[in-house]
Amino acid sequence: MQRNRDQRPRPAKPTTVHGYAQSGDLIGFQKLLRDNPSLLNDRNPVMAQTPLHVSAGYNNVEIVKFMLGWQGPEKVELEAKNMYGETPLHMAAKNGCNEAAQLLLANGAFVEAKANNGMSPLHLAVWHSLRAENCSTVKTLLENNADCSAEDNEGMTPINHLSQGSENEQLRGLLQRYHEEQRKRKAIEACSETKAKMDELEDSLSNIVGLQELKLQLQKWAKGMLLDERRRALGLKVGPRRPPHMAFLGNPGTGKTMVARILGRLLYMVGILPTDKVTEVQRTDLVGEFVGHTGPKTRRKIKDAEGGILFVDEAYRLIPMQKADDKDYGLEALEEIMSVMDSGKVVVIFAGYTEPMKRVISSNEGFCRRVTKFFHFDDFSSIDLANILHLKMSHQAEDSLLYGFKLHPSCTVDAVATMIERETSEKQRKEMNGGLVDPMLVNARENLDLRLEFDCVDTDELLTITLEDLQVGLQLLSQ
Repeated sequence: MQRNRDQRPRPAKPTTVHGYAQSGDLIGFQKLLRDNPSLLNDRNPVMAQTPLHVSAGYNNVEIVKFMLGWQGPEKVELEAKNMYGETPLHMAAKNGCNEAAQLLLANGAFVEAKANNGMSPLHLAVWHSLRAENCSTVKTLLENNADCSAEDNEGMTPINHLSQGSENEQLRGLLQRYHEEQRKRKAIEACSETKAKMDELEDSLSNIVGLQELKLQLQKWAKGMLLDERRRALGLKVGPRRPPHMAFLGNPGTGKTMVARILGRLLYMVGILPTDKVTEVQRTDLVGEFVGHTGPKTRRKIKDAEGGILFVDEAYRLIPMQKADDKDYGLEALEEIMSVMDSGKVVVIFAGYTEPMKRVISSNEGFCRRVTKFFHFDDFSSIDLANILHLKMSHQAEDSLLYGFKLHPSCTVDAVATMIERETSEKQRKEMNGGLVDPMLVNARENLDLRLEFDCVDTDELLTITLEDLQVGLQLLSQ
């Protein structure tokens, strides 16, 4: 009888690299791999698993350790995926192989890797814990910042997979504790990001001269939107904000287009709009010359602006001066724009002179229902214009004609303001506003070039615009 027992068939000795990885035969595995290093990331038939998948799934820690420390020319693929899209960490998690999971994570395995069904290693570790009543692998993954809120392809988080049975209470408590900690940590991170975003907005607003009421409104919107970000990071459910459609009323050169661009960046920055683009249009971009041309032309521009801001400059030109003018197609363009303002796909800003814009406001009964914010852009004073000039000189782009140039110390804000007051009329300032500054600076630079000698080698003098240069620049503009 003893002889018969000794003659029982023994398990076959592994012959493949995957067989050694499964059996845990470290010496055999090492010899095979050293004889043929190309087998390090070899895929087995059908399952397409590497030796690391297999050894991790069987918790053969010494073999996992040997592969992670492999010194050959090829490195082990930590994130290799099998036919189900599972990484070696998925294999360790789904089989409760805690030691293997710890080794993989210590060597940089991605804790949030997603399988084909969207499950993370934590999803699979929870499934194993439900069967084995052992939370050790779940705890290891959580200690390595596995996301308790990660959703699979069915929208299920790891905690969603728990039933209400009392046998799950230890696992449920563990997941809920870490979920709360992660939520608080995300809120702290969101707070830091919010502060950076507010600082960026404040920096942009600091470059706007005047317009205090508008800047205050932008700050209110930004703070509210960013606080909503923090609320969501804390797990609170709040309704989405829709940015209002607006009307910018004021004379040319008062900063309407610049503010629209800043607003585009703000709404994108806080996630209200998917892009920061501002599509600027006028009547000629929207209105066709013949019947049937205006609708398609306007719709194309609206399509171009989707996801951002449609800035309709001189919007009053869409409304005919005489009510009997039935040949004007501007009203059709306005109605096309109004028809998409409730969709949430685009934010519309109508801009123009204050008085003529009253025609637009009264032309469509739905205008004031849709356009809920009206901002008045006041004319700039001489001090405002002097401040704008200083801001422009300190923020010149490299491709600007004035890049590298500076103002003489005598060009103080007060001195420039006095000179502007003296050299321009109130009517000219009201008609041009900030539009005075750029041509004045260009003319001033040209005057600098005119008065310099060719043999001038004084680098300071070559780049310094004086008060006299600015005065000549304004005089040329007035002419």
